[in-house]
Amino acid sequence: MLPKLPAGCVDLVLSDPPYGMNNNTDNSRFSGGKAGNISKRGNGPGTGGGQPIVGDDKPFDPLPWLAFPAVVLWGANHFAARLPVGTTIVWIKRNDKAFGSFLSDAEIAWEKGGCGVFCRRDLSMTAHTRERCHPNQKPLSLIKWCLDRHDNACVVLDPFAGSGTTGRACKDLGRSCLMIEIEERYCEIAANRLRQEVLF
Repeated sequence: MLPKLPAGCVDLVLSDPPYGMNNNTDNSRFSGGKAGNISKRGNGPGTGGGQPIVGDDKPFDPLPWLAFPAVVLWGANHFAARLPVGTTIVWIKRNDKAFGSFLSDAEIAWEKGGCGVFCRRDLSMTAHTRERCHPNQKPLSLIKWCLDRHDNACVVLDPFAGSGTTGRACKDLGRSCLMIEIEERYCEIAANRLRQEVLF
């Protein structure tokens, strides 16, 4: 799809690409630690249906996206060696007391330009672990925060759209969004999310 985009038509690339980590989406393997923490327990195959994420079986190449004027790519720690110096964005996913208790405490994005580190604690999906539409889905409020960092970006491209969170955030903020997703099941979910008035 990239060669078909007219030059200069995109102000910002904001995406959560496959990281190249062979992520196991089968949540039934999790015991969840303490009995009181239901959101951590295995819930069968989970929102990914236990199926692999397309493209996650090989290293992600960020190079094609670096030419755009503004870029935010989540999962940057998995392909950091292939990125130039830039800004680091950190999504803190849990409260301090829960640090080190279950999987990652935070996720990292690379932002083109600059050299600072900016953090946002966002627990908005903590209670919705079992209700996510995609195994790597980001909170809507987090994506809106990323868009706020680029308030002059009128046209946003998400080339790995997943369940359409970037599109939903753009719609809510009155921006245009071009979304590309290789898996048909997620295209359908994204279309439904864009039709709804309220969905996390």
